[in-house]
Parts: sequence; C-alpha cells; structure tokens
Amino acid sequence: MIAAATRGGFSGPRILLPLAVVALAIALVSRSLVPDMADDLPASIYDITVKDIRGNDVKLSDYSGKVLLIVNVASQCGLTNSNYKELNVLYDKYRQKGLEILAFPCNLFAGQEPGSNEDIQETVCTRFKAEFPVFDKINVNGKDAAPLFKYLKSQKGGFLGDGIKWNFTKFLVDKDGKVLGRYAPTTSPLKIENDIQKLLGTSL
Repeated sequence: MIAAATRGGFSGPRILLPLAVVALAIALVSRSLVPDMADDLPASIYDITVKDIRGNDVKLSDYSGKVLLIVNVASQCGLTNSNYKELNVLYDKYRQKGLEILAFPCNLFAGQEPGSNEDIQETVCTRFKAEFPVFDKINVNGKDAAPLFKYLKSQKGGFLGDGIKWNFTKFLVDKDGKVLGRYAPTTSPLKIENDIQKLLGTSL
C-alpha cells in the first residue's frame, strides 16, 4: 500500500519539499518588494525639514496644529488645471480655519515638471494664481525619494504597492501630525473636502 502510494505521487516527503521551496521563494520575493526604510524613517512628520522653492529650510514642525494636504504636483500634466483650480478653492475656503496645502513639484512622471524652481514658481503664481506654499522639486519614489514622501508612504500605503503612481497623489495629515488619508491622483481635491472639514471641526 505504501509502495503504491509512493508510485502514485502521494509520498509525503516528495510533496513537502516542493512546498517548502515555493514558500521560501514567496517569502524572498515578498521581502524584495518591501523597501527597507525602517532605519531612516523619522518618528514624526514634525521631525522632517524640507526646502522651499527658494532653497530655504522649512521645519514641518512649524505646521504643528494645522491640517495638512500634501501633494506632489506637476505643471504639464493632464490633471494640472483641475487640481490647481480645486486646490485653490480649498485653500481660499479653509486656510483661515487651519488648513495648509503643501505642494511638492516632481518631474518623475513622464517629465511633466521639467522647469527650474524659478520656472515652477512663475507658473504656479502667474498661471494658476496659487497662494499655498510650493517647495523644492523632489523625487517621491526610488532611492533618492525625499524623506517626507518616504514617511508618508510608510504611514499610508497605496493600491498595488506603496509607491506614488502619478502626479497629484494627495496625503491628508491631522493637527497632531498623523497621516490619515491617501488619495489617488484622479481623486479631485474637492472630493476630499468632507474629510478636511472633519479634521478642522467645521461644516458646510
């Protein structure tokens, strides 16, 4: 009976060995897909310093007590006009109630933010009339990703991996610095208004 089972392919060791190999392979692949960022992540978003578009250091602790909407932006994207328009609406409506919008230009996606910081500032201020702060151009993915975006991604992963997928990914941070929301590039800023209101303690 034992011999028959072995010839028929039911032998325990013959099955367990391939299963062990498959399990090991899955573990190794899974580990390779997860970026090893634990060692260089700050304890809080308020421990991070960024540079504004003129190259000056800005401590994010300066925004403690504010609700933050942090966005990677681009000047030549199909989503640019609608996003800047709606971000302006939100900023005009809620800046006096405690909302800050922090825009970080990024040229990573299809080269849609190719200009210098001076070019970007001119575009943002003249073309889009934006008054919210715009910062130094950065990378949001890869080994050269800005510490801020490494931190944001570690706190709120995305669909099919934590990496930023495109321009105008949005992160919502509460008054205590906790990252509570992540929104896809195609999510319009006005769709986030209710969530902003809740964090600000306001209503329509």
